[in-house]
Amino acid sequence: MKNPNIKWIYLIVLSVIWGSSFILIKKSLLGLTPYQLGALRTIITGLLLFAFGFSKLKSIPKSKWKWLLVSGLLGSFIPAFFFAIAETEIDSAVASILNSLVPLNTILLGFAVFKIASTKRQVLGVIIGFIGTAILILKGSELNPNQNYLYAGFVIASTLMYAANVNIIKRYLQDVKPLAIAAGNYVFIVIPALIILLFSGFFTSETFHNPNLPKALLYVTILSVFGTAIAKVLFNKLVQISTPVFASSVTYIMPIIALIWGVIDGESFSFIQALAASLILVGVYLSHKRKA
Repeated sequence: MKNPNIKWIYLIVLSVIWGSSFILIKKSLLGLTPYQLGALRTIITGLLLFAFGFSKLKSIPKSKWKWLLVSGLLGSFIPAFFFAIAETEIDSAVASILNSLVPLNTILLGFAVFKIASTKRQVLGVIIGFIGTAILILKGSELNPNQNYLYAGFVIASTLMYAANVNIIKRYLQDVKPLAIAAGNYVFIVIPALIILLFSGFFTSETFHNPNLPKALLYVTILSVFGTAIAKVLFNKLVQISTPVFASSVTYIMPIIALIWGVIDGESFSFIQALAASLILVGVYLSHKRKA
C-alpha cells in the first residue's frame, strides 16, 4: 500500500528547491544575459535528463509526443527566459511571490479551457489573490522606483504557462513515467536553446573576460541540476500522485524560502508588500479549501 503522505514530502522538497531558484537566477545574471541564462539552463538540464532518461523515451506512445512538445514549451522553455528577463528589473523575492499565482491560474484555466467546475470559494480566492498581486506590484514600484515593474508581466505570463502545463500533464500525460515526460520535453527544446545561445553573444571574448562568469556558470549549473532537472521529475510525479491544484500548492512555501534568500541578499521588502503577499496566499488557500 502506498504511503498517502508521500505527496507532502514531494511538496516540501520541491518548495525548498524552487524557492531557492529565484536567488540563483539573480546571481547567474551577474555574469550572463537573460537569453544566455535561459539557454544554458535549458541545455544543461536537457543533457542531464538525456543521460538518465534517454532510454525511457521509447516507452512513450506516439500519441503523447504532441503533448510533450506543448508541455516542454509552456512548462520549461519559455518560462526559463521569461523569469531571467523579469529578474533584470524586479527583485527575486517579488518574482517568487508573483509565482504564487500558479494555483489560481490553474483553477482559471481548468475552468476556461479544460471545463473543470469551480466553486464560489475558489472564485473568491482568485479575486483576493489578484487584488494582492495588484498591491504587490504597485507598492513594489513605489519602493523601488529604479525598477521597471512592467517586467512583472513576464512572471505572470509564466504562471499562466505553468498552470496550463499542470493541466496538460494531469489530463494527457498521466500514464507516462515522470522521467520520460521530463526527457521528452527537452527533446524539442534543447536545439532551439542551443541556437539562441549561439546568437546571444556567449561565445565572445567580452563574455569570457567577465570576472563574474565563473560564479554565474556555477549558479546556473546548480539551478539546472536541482531547480530544473531533478525538480522537473519530482513535480511530474507529484502531479500524478495528487491533483493539479495540490501540486501547484508548492507555491505556498516557495515565497518564504525566496524571501529569506532575498533579505539575506539585501533586497528591500515593505510591510505593505508583506500584506499583499499574505493576500495572495489567502487567495490560494481559499481556492484550495474544500467544503466540509
